[in-house]
Amino acid sequence: MKLLIPFICAVLFSCTSLHQKPNIVIILADDLGYSDLGCYGGEIKTPVLDKLAYNGLRYTQFYNTARCWPTRGSLLTGYYPQAIGRDKVLDIKGGGGSRNPRPSWAKLLPHYLKDAGYRSYHTGKWHIDGKPIQAGFDRSYWLKDQSRFFSPTKHYEDDKLLPPVKRGSGFYGTIKVADKTIEYLKEHQEKYNNDPFMAYVAFAAPHFPLHALPEDINKVDDRYKDGWDKIRQQRWRSIQDLGIVSGKLSEVEPNIGPPYHFPDHLKILGPAEVNRPLPWNELTKQQKIFQIEKMKIHAAMIERMDSEIGRIIQQIKNMGAMENTLIVFLSDNGASAEIMVRGDGHDPKAPLGSADTYPCLGPGWSNVCNTPFRRHKTWTHEGGACTPFLAHWPKGIKARGEMRKAVGHVIDIVPTIFDLVGLEFKNGIPFSGKSLIDSFHEDRAKERIIWWSHEENDALRSGDWKIVRSKGSKWELFNLSQDRTESSNLANQHPEKVAELENAWMNQVEQFRKLRHTER
Repeated sequence: MKLLIPFICAVLFSCTSLHQKPNIVIILADDLGYSDLGCYGGEIKTPVLDKLAYNGLRYTQFYNTARCWPTRGSLLTGYYPQAIGRDKVLDIKGGGGSRNPRPSWAKLLPHYLKDAGYRSYHTGKWHIDGKPIQAGFDRSYWLKDQSRFFSPTKHYEDDKLLPPVKRGSGFYGTIKVADKTIEYLKEHQEKYNNDPFMAYVAFAAPHFPLHALPEDINKVDDRYKDGWDKIRQQRWRSIQDLGIVSGKLSEVEPNIGPPYHFPDHLKILGPAEVNRPLPWNELTKQQKIFQIEKMKIHAAMIERMDSEIGRIIQQIKNMGAMENTLIVFLSDNGASAEIMVRGDGHDPKAPLGSADTYPCLGPGWSNVCNTPFRRHKTWTHEGGACTPFLAHWPKGIKARGEMRKAVGHVIDIVPTIFDLVGLEFKNGIPFSGKSLIDSFHEDRAKERIIWWSHEENDALRSGDWKIVRSKGSKWELFNLSQDRTESSNLANQHPEKVAELENAWMNQVEQFRKLRHTER
């Protein structure tokens, strides 16, 4: 009998471990380009995220909504933003911030996870209606002040306003987000170690303003001295070598600049700023110096974020939880072509990247960061709406370093977690997304439709076919299996396919209209 006791205990432990719910960590970057990570072909040094990729999965056809607040609403609810009032389309109203609050049936992920015994933690950007604790998170550090990486005036803990951060205090937003994540995970380890956790880590980097620590900028050295034309070609070669995207590199569109024009802001930034992706050899010496420094800061912000993610991962390891933690990483939209001045303004005499400056990436470098795709954040072309997506879960994903061509979207994350955790769907209004669990195990290509609309930039993907139009333009048609970079418009050759997909696009709008009508 004594000999049987250890055996029985071992079996019981094995069964418990087998059915133990995984921890979940969702890491969201802000305005990160498709090829900004090393594991997606970029020259930016991201060893921590690269390691997750090489020990997990990289998705090559994963999408967001092309803008920050619609993506965040979709990611945490499982619905298209237009279904829940987080974005508009035609006559259907919606928007960011506190405008057009979600309907009562559109709960956020932590609300559901409570039923499965989870504790949920939020750190970083929010940009969703309501407040994190009200929405179901157990702890939250909300960094609301987007314009000040060094001295935010508005930030909250557990929905309560904190004092403004003083200049020169040593505060840096990206580090603070990691600090708070680690703090909450340590608290979880001490008080709730038997419960699974979900951590939603929403970094503000590398969103404008381009603010980075001087030591991080210095580490980037002269990596960008050859300019954006050569760096874009360099990334394209790396992308092809890695087998991420093949075909033709999209052409730079010389007349596509920032989606919103602020001429007075451009004057503040001075003659070194350029709001079009001009050939590098046409820039003045002053412009080249300014543009090189901007990209150095962008890279420094991402490299710092990667390092801070490494600290979070180390805490998960310290908890003995790494083996059964699903970590996903993605961006809320493509890199941004925006140029503006907000916050504390821009002092041209201050070191670029410091608190007194307000540089934005702009279209020249945004084209590089979104290599090999067209357009930028706000547009629903691939450059605006496609994101790197990593999935790492040692216990649940046996593949190591594999890529997935399976099409996914941020609306899929909540249904995936429902599937993973064994939650029963009780809402009555089906999620817009679908579970990704099958693709964790093999690269299954499922026929599905993905829909977009933002600022009258519209798109729909059905299988390998995609229609897309920018505001005021006609539909373009692309076969993404042959032309992933949207270089050859087939609309004139296949008008019947355009009509078919446009009808599908409108059918989705009608579904939104009926759904929103039921709220009244």
